[in-house]
Amino acid sequence: MQDEYELVEGCRRQDRIVQRQLYERFAGKLFVVCKRYIHDPDEAEDVLQDAFVKIYRHIDSFRFECPLEAWLKRIVINTALKAIRKQKPWEHTADIQELAPVLPQADESLPSLNYKYLLQLIQELPPGCRAVFNLYAIEGYNHPEIAEMLDIAEGTSKSQYARARGLLQQKLQSDKRFADGYPAQGRSE
Repeated sequence: MQDEYELVEGCRRQDRIVQRQLYERFAGKLFVVCKRYIHDPDEAEDVLQDAFVKIYRHIDSFRFECPLEAWLKRIVINTALKAIRKQKPWEHTADIQELAPVLPQADESLPSLNYKYLLQLIQELPPGCRAVFNLYAIEGYNHPEIAEMLDIAEGTSKSQYARARGLLQQKLQSDKRFADGYPAQGRSE
């Protein structure tokens, strides 16, 4: 397997074979990132393809200041966010101040969960909630950064995150497979 330097240099030369190797090496991991933001698999695949077009077009800007995978992931996230922004899923949502009486308290947290199970629940969230939840809880961005990235108000980011948490908690509480803070193993209903 080629090292990152050889992959980048080959892509800079627009070598189709090396571009294919880069794709094959990272597409699986990057598709998982797409799926965290875009629920529909076909749409997630489209976002991944758009991201790879951008990667090949802008590979000259990669300076080896971070791992190649981190740079690729950032492009995929930005491409997914652009697709979400076009849909404007938070256009008709309440601000955080309006939701304050019904939101869970800050010290209430989700119990430890199986990663695949939690990912499935996150994918079921509405697009706006899913995007903000991923950016805040998984990627580690703060609300001002998220607001800038998504071109929304900071209060909208906070309310979407709070709504996502509330929806996840509701799903966990209503899931019959979920008992004692952990998904039931081996049980089917």
